[in-house]
Amino acid sequence: MIMTSRIRKMISRKNISKNALKVLYRLNKAGYEAYLVGGGVRDLLLGQKPKDFDVTTNATPEQMIRLFRNCRLVGRRFILAHIIFSSEIIEVATFRGDHLEEDHNKKYSNFQFNKKNGMLLSDNIFGSIEDDAYRRDITINSLYYSMTDLSVRDYVGGLRDLKQGVIRLIGDPETRYREDPVRMLRVTRFAAKLNMSIAPETAEPIPRLALLLHNIPSSRLFEESLKLFQTGYGYITYCKLCKYQLFQLLFPTLARDFTKTGNSTTERMLVQLLKNTDDRIQNQMRVNPVFLFAAMFWYPQLKTAEIISQNNSSSLTYYDSFSIAINNTLGEACQVLAIPRKITSLIRDIWKLQLYMSRIYGKPAKKLMLHPKFGVAYNLLTLRATVEKTPELIELSKNWNKRQLL
Repeated sequence: MIMTSRIRKMISRKNISKNALKVLYRLNKAGYEAYLVGGGVRDLLLGQKPKDFDVTTNATPEQMIRLFRNCRLVGRRFILAHIIFSSEIIEVATFRGDHLEEDHNKKYSNFQFNKKNGMLLSDNIFGSIEDDAYRRDITINSLYYSMTDLSVRDYVGGLRDLKQGVIRLIGDPETRYREDPVRMLRVTRFAAKLNMSIAPETAEPIPRLALLLHNIPSSRLFEESLKLFQTGYGYITYCKLCKYQLFQLLFPTLARDFTKTGNSTTERMLVQLLKNTDDRIQNQMRVNPVFLFAAMFWYPQLKTAEIISQNNSSSLTYYDSFSIAINNTLGEACQVLAIPRKITSLIRDIWKLQLYMSRIYGKPAKKLMLHPKFGVAYNLLTLRATVEKTPELIELSKNWNKRQLL
């Protein structure tokens, strides 16, 4: 273990959530060990503002319920305590232990794993801070900051990797990926977000283990996809996901349009969309997952509609073919990512509005502008014009812009 007090000059209490400090002080006062841990400590050391603050302790969930009136236990795979304040929730976890050890808290012990693929199903085993450090996934997220002596405890070389700009898994990479395949996405996301390299031994297994993501619930993969593309580093993340064959697995519908030159309309749309999204986030503007997925899947949707229309030209109108294609496109997407129905229903509206936006004048155009999703549909139209660069789309986009200013 490396324990350094030099960190005290790098971390100021002013930059730590007051509620997190309250939790730490109360746990310490009650006689428990308690530390800030994870991304919050990492970001403080990098001079960045943490998004949230996590706490870890040797107090059990039952003990935390007795200590905090505003405590609620959550989680199945691993029980967590949420200490609820009016403005934020501080997540507190009991030190995780080695699942190979037999001496652990029996009340919450229900370690389970899938023997076929090595995936952890439940991991409620408690241990010491040393055990906890080795149970975490990435070295730079396994740093513990103590308020009692203002020092950082490092058991896995996290400070070294933070200084060198390296993302490294703790333990054997293949074993850790099999325990939780989402770690492949996390490694890639952190490398993009922090502008760090991935250690060779951490990167090597990813392409050949990517298929393990099929074992992850599609609802969890949807939530992970938002973290990948809606945190301000979407384009860089996309490039890294493609490199390690992860994007192709998450978005097989889009990957079918990929080319060696990267110049298909789908690929150009992804690049422009993600760069625009990153710019909006950097400028503290809102981003909408509805627009993100509507734009991502637009060209595969268009291609599917054209195929259905050509094969059924005598029996179906283009609008009917387009509607059938929507079911096919979104149905395939939702097999991997469980995109919520409230989002897919809005995507349907945005896509169908594209069919009517060629009518720029008259009552139909006025009615179109009153649609609740007209603004988002217009944004998709302008993005299409940027991607395709056809005179017709560019002129149509300009005309709609003028029409809205009247």
